[in-house]
Amino acid sequence: MLVPGEACTADLSDPRHDRLAARRSGHVASVHSWELVTSVDGPGTRMTLFLAGCPLRCQYCHNPDTWRQRDGELTALDDIVARLRRYLPVFRATGGGLTISGGEPLQQAAFVTRLARAATELGVHVAIDTSGNLGRAASDALLDDVSLVLLDVKSGLPDTYREVTGRDLQPTIEFGDRLAARGTPVWVRFVLVPGLTDAVPNVDAVADIVARWQNVQRVEVLPFHQMGTSKWERLGIPYPLAGRSTPDAELLARVRGQFADRGLTVY
Repeated sequence: MLVPGEACTADLSDPRHDRLAARRSGHVASVHSWELVTSVDGPGTRMTLFLAGCPLRCQYCHNPDTWRQRDGELTALDDIVARLRRYLPVFRATGGGLTISGGEPLQQAAFVTRLARAATELGVHVAIDTSGNLGRAASDALLDDVSLVLLDVKSGLPDTYREVTGRDLQPTIEFGDRLAARGTPVWVRFVLVPGLTDAVPNVDAVADIVARWQNVQRVEVLPFHQMGTSKWERLGIPYPLAGRSTPDAELLARVRGQFADRGLTVY
């Protein structure tokens, strides 16, 4: 649905063009799902909105059903904002808010920009959960309305990062540098996968990158798990980490220590 009074150059006689124009302008988005969670995707109780579409193909992804934007459900901005209004008392009571996740939310940056503005106008704390790979799509106007970035730093060595994600590391570093220059609060997330991301030099490289960002409030070391296996199977996609073990306590302690040694707060 287009906002009344706003110009649109699409041919509105064709519903497909109408939808395309609305998506480009950020009035609708392809949404995978949403959920209400506590102390998972930011502080307090949060409405986490999962947008469809992601340029990365992480080997350990537990939501491969969010990869393709066309697989999501077209949802109007007004509908999401109405849902936010219903949860305002919960957000205020718990210090929570809205987390825009994915997929990769910045693949639909126009919608995220509008949604963040609307949430801010309601007094809702806004966080985005991103790999930073599409950080250039985030305008300064968008970041002005973001109170927290959950930044997934998948690996610290370029070759390992490409092995894990199929993409380059540098855009994430550049986005992190930009957030640091702005002073935007950041929680870094690092998924620990035995035999893939756990090598001492790779973890050291992540820690060195993160340690230079003075705006990082915490680092979350997330143990790899197999809970997304069934989704890969259902989609008919070969799962590269089938049978891979979860990290044991000794490995978790070592990796957390590598971050803590640089003065970072680690969870």
